[in-house]
Amino acid sequence: MSAAGTTRVVVTGGAGFIGANLCRALTDAGVDEVIAFDDLSTGSKANLAGTGATLVEASILDPAALADALAGATSVVHLAARPSVPRSIADPVASHDANATGTVNVLEAARATGVGHVVVASSSSVYGANPTLPKSEDLCTMPVSPYAASKLATESYALAWQRSFGLGVLAFRFFNVFGPLQPAGHAYAAVVPAFVDAALAGRPLPVHGDGTQTRDFTFVGTVAAVLARAATGRIAHDGPVNLAFGSRVSLLELISRLEAILGHPVERDHQPTRAGDVRDSQADDSRLRSLFPDVDPVPLDDGLRATVEWFRTLPT
Repeated sequence: MSAAGTTRVVVTGGAGFIGANLCRALTDAGVDEVIAFDDLSTGSKANLAGTGATLVEASILDPAALADALAGATSVVHLAARPSVPRSIADPVASHDANATGTVNVLEAARATGVGHVVVASSSSVYGANPTLPKSEDLCTMPVSPYAASKLATESYALAWQRSFGLGVLAFRFFNVFGPLQPAGHAYAAVVPAFVDAALAGRPLPVHGDGTQTRDFTFVGTVAAVLARAATGRIAHDGPVNLAFGSRVSLLELISRLEAILGHPVERDHQPTRAGDVRDSQADDSRLRSLFPDVDPVPLDDGLRATVEWFRTLPT
């Protein structure tokens, strides 16, 4: 148990891309003890270097390990998940097990250990086939992939635990988060690392479809800052909250901005549209702004520049 007055935040998925950036932000915010709870299936010990976090290597599908890790915590940020729409289409049951059942395990461990506050990561993919822009949290959710359905389960379980058991919950819908530590070089890589990795290696950029589809990109530093504030302030809300700022950029425009940063043009490799992909995405950020009125998002070009600089530090 933590001593009286000390803060102890557990980050499930803490060795992952967003999780490790959050661990560093929590340490910088003065949290006394930061625990990264991760089975390293997609995360990496190397991501935690210099974050000040302690790694607990275990799975959210192990209730006993969760209960041990959460004992004495002042807040939990639940990021552990099986990411990727294409991955969920290839193996939908595994996505359900990690994202839905795993979330119930985290919520039950929090309830059993008396944590009292949990932040969970949902996804903009829950809006799915709903064409309305921008996406407000009151819109009807229309998932078009097993991943999206499992993330809707994540937030629904969390909000149900809040109403049923009085657990303080904040359910964020992440949009397209990008930045340092986000992996490339695998079949399920997100679009920004896939583009940057290809551009720096001199390969054509893989564009699924015609490239006019739009996304609301959010730099990981901004996301980590909001998550850290939510955890340390134990901020809760009775509905889901978009964690993005209403920008809307097509993939072709993203490529143009990347070309400007790199100082040279890049080739495109147009590929078939992927099953489960959403055509357009843009957040209504009014609920987020009401909860975090002084948040100052990192501009897209600055975030892309930081991402390119990080990729350039990687061994080739």
